[in-house]
Order: sequence, then C-alpha cells, then structure tokens
Amino acid sequence: MTALKKPVDLKTLFRRYSVALILLLMCAVLGLLSRRFLSATNLINIALQTSIVALVAIGMTFTILTGGIDLSVGSLVALCGAVAAGLVTRSGFPIAAAFAAAILTGCAFGTISGLLIVKGNIPPFVATLSMMAVGRGLTLVYTQGKPIAGMGDAFVFWGTAKLGPIPIPVLILFLIFLLSYLVLHHTRFGLHIYAIGGNEDTARLAGIKNELGKIAVYVISGFTSAIAGVLLTARLWSAQPTAGIGLELEAIASTVLGGTSLMGGSGGTGGTIVGAFIMGVLSNGLNLLEVPAYYQRIVKGIIFILAVMLDLYTKRVRGSRQLLFGQLKEATGSKGNFGEPPKEP
Repeated sequence: MTALKKPVDLKTLFRRYSVALILLLMCAVLGLLSRRFLSATNLINIALQTSIVALVAIGMTFTILTGGIDLSVGSLVALCGAVAAGLVTRSGFPIAAAFAAAILTGCAFGTISGLLIVKGNIPPFVATLSMMAVGRGLTLVYTQGKPIAGMGDAFVFWGTAKLGPIPIPVLILFLIFLLSYLVLHHTRFGLHIYAIGGNEDTARLAGIKNELGKIAVYVISGFTSAIAGVLLTARLWSAQPTAGIGLELEAIASTVLGGTSLMGGSGGTGGTIVGAFIMGVLSNGLNLLEVPAYYQRIVKGIIFILAVMLDLYTKRVRGSRQLLFGQLKEATGSKGNFGEPPKEP
C-alpha cells in the first residue's frame, strides 16, 4: 500500500519563496516595459553590478543574524580597494600580496569593530558607525582625495575578465555564497550564530562562546567587504576615494529583503542573494526607463522602509503564534500534542 502524499500547502510555498517570486515578477514587468532588459548582455551586466552589493550583503547577513549590524562596510570597500591599488602602483607589490594586504585590512577593521562591541560594550550601530567614519577618513588620507589608477592588466583582470559568458566577480560571488551557506548550515559555528541571535542568554547557558562568535561575524563582514573593494577597484580601473558611499544601506536592504530578521536568529545568505538581485534589477530597470538618479534614491529608501516594516510584522506574527501555542499547551497540560508552531522561512 503506497503512502498518501501530503497536499501541497500553497500558502506555505508562497511564504517561503515570496522573495524569489517578487524578483521574477519584477523581471517580467521590466521586460515588458523595456525590450533591452531581458537581453543577454543586460542580464550579465545586472549580475556583474549586483555582485559587489551581494558580496557585502553576505557579510552583513552574518552580523545581522547575531542581532548586530555593520555600517562600516561602504568605507571598507573604498579603503581596501585603495590599499590594494596603492600597494601595486606606489610600492610595486605583487598582485597577490596587494590583495592579501587589502583582505587583512578588512579583517583587521572587522576585528576592531567586534572588540568595541564585545569588550567595550558599545552598541553595534554606534561602534560600526564610528568605524565607518574612521575608514572613510583613512581612505581620503591614503588617496589624498584623488583616484589611484594604473594598476595594470593583471589587476584589472579580476574585475573585467570572463570565464565564458560569466564575469569573474560573479563566479567569485558564487564561491563565497557557497562557502557561506556551508558555514551557516553545516558547521557548529553556523549553529552558534543562529543561537546567539535567537537568544544570547540561552546560548551562553548552552556553553556557546558568544563573545568569540560576535567578533568572528564582524571579521567575516570585513573579509567580504575587502573582496568587494578589490573587485570594484579592478572593475573601475581605479580606486575611488568616494567608492562605497551608500553601500551599507543597499547591503542591509538586500539582507532584510531576503528574509533575515533585523532582530537576529533567522534568515540566511540564500535569501540575501535574491534580495541583492532585487535591488540590482530595480536599479537597472530604473536606468533603462531613464528615471533620474535622485528619484532612484527615493525609491530605494522607500523599499528599505517597507522591508523593515515587513520584518517587524513577521516578527510580531511569529511571536503571537508562539505565545498562543504556549497558552494552549499550558491550558491543556499537553506535552506536544499540538505540534510546534509553523516555522517562518
């Protein structure tokens, strides 16, 4: 006798894949409004442009999962790109050594942010906002407020070359995403990150070293920002002292749009990638429709507000369900007859 298949719960499917459906719907609408949108050249261009934001957003996801935030990412993108370009053009460093120095710079900044939060008991918003100012200031000092160019073809290769039809930055994004997914879902460290964001006190009682976990996520954020900075510098053929301005907003919006809660404890980098592509498709579509840049900023700001409101609403609904479940369980003396409350995506 064959087992009966459970009926497909369309409501659950929609809730789980709503962000991907929104992305597909946006692509369909923009494809109707602009013939150029669905061309292969434009789609590859969207992937290339989105890769920088998505890389930064992956690191941002780690910090938000623990209930924190990193506002220094935009400044780090500019600083790390300038460090790599400066070491090659001014000091004659090999490409590999310059890239390594840039990545170490990003990780060092992340470590400082983490220490300020953990040891200095400074709220993540304040600590990373301060590091944002420090990073931008160091970038302007190092570059003297001028672009650094002339890195050579070997440097520029990493931002402009393709493997077949796929740009190198997009391939690097895929590799970083795959690594982040494995870390979050298949390692003890990933489990600890979710535990810290879900309930820090409970995580501590379970023997999890919260302080090390919090520092580590800011190091990861610095790492991904550094890679994004190097790739952006290579793509632009120069290190711009003003690079990355506003990038923190796009990274946070991508993360929240992808389903990661600003309260921590739920979400993942898969949704973040989809959220980043929503932002990338939106920017590209508005450009094709010739919407002025200053109006585009307004649209992105509104989308960020809506994403935060949706996150807060989802959190309230989840809390209400858990409270109702607890009350029913207590009233009936049940030890699990009602099952667990449905998990949000």
